[in-house]
Amino acid sequence: MAIEALTTEVIRVDCELLGWERRFLMHSLAKSDQCIDPFALQQLGRSTFSVPQLGFGGGTLGDPNEVISEEQAQATIDAAYGNGVRYFDTAPWYGLTKSEHRLGHFLRQKPRDSFAINTKVGRIFRRPDNPDTFSFPRWKGGLPFEFRFDYTRDGFQRSYEDSLQRLGLNCLDALAIHDLDHKFHGNKDVVHAKLDELEKGGGFDWLLERRKSGEIKAIGAGVNETVMVPKLLERFDGFDYFLVAMPYTLLDQPALDETFDLCREHGVSVIIGAVFASGILATGVTENAIYRYLPADGAIVKKVKAIQSVCDRYRIPLGSAALQFPLGHPVVVSVIPGSNSPDIVEINLKWIQTPIPNDFWTELKAEGLLREDAPTP
Repeated sequence: MAIEALTTEVIRVDCELLGWERRFLMHSLAKSDQCIDPFALQQLGRSTFSVPQLGFGGGTLGDPNEVISEEQAQATIDAAYGNGVRYFDTAPWYGLTKSEHRLGHFLRQKPRDSFAINTKVGRIFRRPDNPDTFSFPRWKGGLPFEFRFDYTRDGFQRSYEDSLQRLGLNCLDALAIHDLDHKFHGNKDVVHAKLDELEKGGGFDWLLERRKSGEIKAIGAGVNETVMVPKLLERFDGFDYFLVAMPYTLLDQPALDETFDLCREHGVSVIIGAVFASGILATGVTENAIYRYLPADGAIVKKVKAIQSVCDRYRIPLGSAALQFPLGHPVVVSVIPGSNSPDIVEINLKWIQTPIPNDFWTELKAEGLLREDAPTP
């Protein structure tokens, strides 16, 4: 079967779904040295929506660190689609709406049943008061729009409709609450107030209603800190997935302490963003290596060099280990690395399909470079 036909079949969500408990058992029994199938279907929590193990993260299309041309952005998406990647993640936050514009321009020209896409809610964008002087350093190539956080029913409705228009699509597959955590809201009092807004302002109920009506198939939350997962699960019943940006990578696994166990107990899946720890696990140790969106410090550089040494002994690219590692955990259903060039798309596809022997993971644990309790592919 041709790759395009296969991936179209994989991405469709009206296939027969495995129950959560059965999928967990099958995942546990399926360990081997075989290549990972990037297009293998994984059920998202208890929803009727499934995603392939490799998706496309749209954050880099927002030009966080370098500005790429529209031609290069479209060529990058085309390379992903043409090589069988059919699950796309984006958000209004990425490039201050630029990522949605770029993905939408490409995907609206493709058959709607040939791809899956999710975006996020929680920010409302508008014209800045002083357009001529406006700048936002987080996104080097971001568009000139200001935003405010809004986790209410009305705020989610506005954000959702704006996203549909930017994308040029009249339906999405999933929606996630975005960045309701300490990183973006500061102290715990503000976070608590935003959780109240999500509950009492009707935002979460709005998401439940959209899923119940069939307008969207799954609901989730994108988080940067493990502490937010128990907070959200305690107050809200009905999540299908969490998109976890940093707390579970080849370098760090704090999500093993509590987060993933809670997800399993609640039947919630995990999608891993920032699988390369925002850069260093893709580039290796370089002069300008980035970790957690900042220059890597000495301890991280030392650890990456040690992991790289083990990779070299097994002739495994560091990026292969980074991409494949999270998929060893049964609650993790997909990894969504970002790309801003066709070459990176093709490298990611090669890396995720590189065979990695079990002995490699065993050696990482023996050298104290990976937690003993970390499941591996």
